[in-house]
Amino acid sequence: VHMIETINKLSQIWRTTTQEHGREPTPDELEEHLKMPLDKVKEALRIARDPVSLDTPIGDDDDSHLRDFIADDKIRKPDEVTTRHNLEHILRSTLGTLTDREERVIQKRFGIDGNKEATLEEIGLDFDVTRERIRQIEAKAIQRLRHPSRAPLLKAFHEV
Repeated sequence: VHMIETINKLSQIWRTTTQEHGREPTPDELEEHLKMPLDKVKEALRIARDPVSLDTPIGDDDDSHLRDFIADDKIRKPDEVTTRHNLEHILRSTLGTLTDREERVIQKRFGIDGNKEATLEEIGLDFDVTRERIRQIEAKAIQRLRHPSRAPLLKAFHEV
């Protein structure tokens, strides 16, 4: 873990020096910035450049491997999944209080329920009305969504 912190600092110093001076930092500059012996700096540079297996043991016991400490960003956290599910339920329930037309306009306009965000013109073509009429429908729907009876439901979106 300490070496990872050192490599992160090393990378930051490397980027900063490259951006500010237009060149790579020298080992002496890295030694000065990191406040560590030159041999440790060179070791950190070597480790940073060499690929490392995810099966590399971490610590004295062979029970932990590098892969155990790397987060998988593709897997959503359970609390995020639950929160998103709850918000989608609230949104569907709230939009369900609008007329069918208002609901579909809002869904298309804001890219809800698998729709991509659409312009007033695009939605107008779908409904065979002018973009001005779609703007009016959208405005009325938003006004209805702001009504005090619906506001507590939608407040959950501000808290996330």
